[in-house]
Amino acid sequence: MYLGCEAAEKGWASVQNHEDGKRVLSDGVEEELLEAEGNTRARTYKLKDFIEESFTIKASQGDDEGAVWRFRILPLIENSPIEVPENVVNICQYGFTEMLNNVFDHSASPNCILSYEQNAKRIRILVIDHGIGVFQRIQNDFGLDDARSALLELSKGKLTSQPRRHSGEGIFFTSRMFERFSIGSEDLYYARTKYDDEEWLIESGDSEEKVKGTIVRLEIPLNAEWTTRDVFKQFESDDMRFRHTHIPIKLALYPNEQLISRSQAKRLLTRFDEFGEVLLDFQGIEEVGRAFIDEIFRVYRLDHPEIELLWLRANSDITQLILNAMEAIDEPPQ
Repeated sequence: MYLGCEAAEKGWASVQNHEDGKRVLSDGVEEELLEAEGNTRARTYKLKDFIEESFTIKASQGDDEGAVWRFRILPLIENSPIEVPENVVNICQYGFTEMLNNVFDHSASPNCILSYEQNAKRIRILVIDHGIGVFQRIQNDFGLDDARSALLELSKGKLTSQPRRHSGEGIFFTSRMFERFSIGSEDLYYARTKYDDEEWLIESGDSEEKVKGTIVRLEIPLNAEWTTRDVFKQFESDDMRFRHTHIPIKLALYPNEQLISRSQAKRLLTRFDEFGEVLLDFQGIEEVGRAFIDEIFRVYRLDHPEIELLWLRANSDITQLILNAMEAIDEPPQ
């Protein structure tokens, strides 16, 4: 093991208090795995990106994203001073090629900026284009009211304007394979962060930085234990079809609004009939209206008994509204 990696694994405090801590940190700097900041007494150390590669390619429909991976990104991984586990390589290949293929087929961007960064603990990949923007493209292709509606639909999966060429699964699965995923365009962004307890921090909404085109960030630790197959299995039925989806309710929420109406619920319910099971995530939602819940958990369930609606992270008040709506289905007519 590289000594710099040893420092990273032990943590800075424990290493600096260790009797060999100075030697470990010094060797880490010499190996270019760590970088030091400050003078001797107040010196701090952080992991250094020992691979930082960025390049620009032309982007046109029909280009081969696999070739870009094979000849430009994979050699960086294979020549890394630290071995990258096979499962991490496979995840990077899936996410990179899916995101780059979206640029080629959907962005109408003349070029694409690609970046690969690696240190002793993680890999970060960026895919940047200067095209129409992912949310604007979805809004245009599907006749949606605005870009925020496009963000909601994108999160569900199975969304594509070219069904002969795409399954509409790429962004959905990529966002769940990496420990950190974000996609931003104009003033909107969507981000997911994976926790050790298998839960996700889901962020969405307005970005302080306005992005012309689309920027995708993918990040994964080198010690990730999951595989691409593990992620696929979470959302497949027994016949290996994409049948389950996980939808953050907060994506249906506009600034300065509350989720109270049936029309808001109907917007959320769009395309639920493409799935056998829908998991509704109430993280970050403190209050909803009775009509909103009733439209989802009573009216929609009566009309679509074949679709299983599940929920998580709802507070006690929202949970009670859900249970009341579901119990009303079984009540005899008055």
